[in-house]
Amino acid sequence: MTPRQACLACLEREPPAIFEAALWIAAEHDSALQPERWLRDIAGLQQQVAAGLPVLPSHELAQLLLRRLNELDFHEDNESPLRPQAALLHRVLQRRRGQPLSLALVALELARRLDIPLVGVNFPGHFLLRVPGADHLLDPCGGRRLYTQDCRELLAHQLGPAAQLSAEHLQSCDARSLLQRLSRNLRHLHLQDQDYLAALKDAERVLELGPPSASDHLARAELYQHLDCPQAERFDLEHALLLTDDPAQRLALTQRLRQLSQTPALH
Repeated sequence: MTPRQACLACLEREPPAIFEAALWIAAEHDSALQPERWLRDIAGLQQQVAAGLPVLPSHELAQLLLRRLNELDFHEDNESPLRPQAALLHRVLQRRRGQPLSLALVALELARRLDIPLVGVNFPGHFLLRVPGADHLLDPCGGRRLYTQDCRELLAHQLGPAAQLSAEHLQSCDARSLLQRLSRNLRHLHLQDQDYLAALKDAERVLELGPPSASDHLARAELYQHLDCPQAERFDLEHALLLTDDPAQRLALTQRLRQLSQTPALH
């Protein structure tokens, strides 16, 4: 079974094995990675975290779990430019540094093992967490509580002052959506690193994990352009054209497809 197949098989379990699936995603980029080793590592971390938690009802422990991880030196990776290691789960566990989503994956797995209710929230630009039924969200980078006004300010910081907070921004996400977002993060980081073949693996996984968007096809088309694969680039541009409702983008895609059709094929 390939790492990709193992990742998808994790999602077929009930409940989905999200943490292990994320390890298999990392294994696509590191052939020496053995997920079993990191599952043992998270079990050891579970013991460390549990030793520092007070005896309270489980629904009151989520923020304390995040603070405990912070005490154990898990922090947001502020390296600039950010490298793929901020999203590869085994490297996050090694370095105790990662993107908010990567830190959330660690917290969600520990919460699951400790029977602490906690779910992911696909907030734009900064993945968040929630205790079901709570009136606030939690920042995986330290456990800060975010109420409605805090979420408005965070959204404005991520998307600009014109962005309007909506209920869609605060929805819990399922396993596939979470791993699709992780794959988009890795695609971006590998592209930024100019590792186009690694980014292509991530781009393909994005399309396999859930309903693709026009931007997902455009991202893979860009990679095929870097790799000088015009026919594959055309395929994604055509699919992006079918998915977009933006007139300006439709015009730009039509022009690009026309240019590709005029490029002589290489034999």
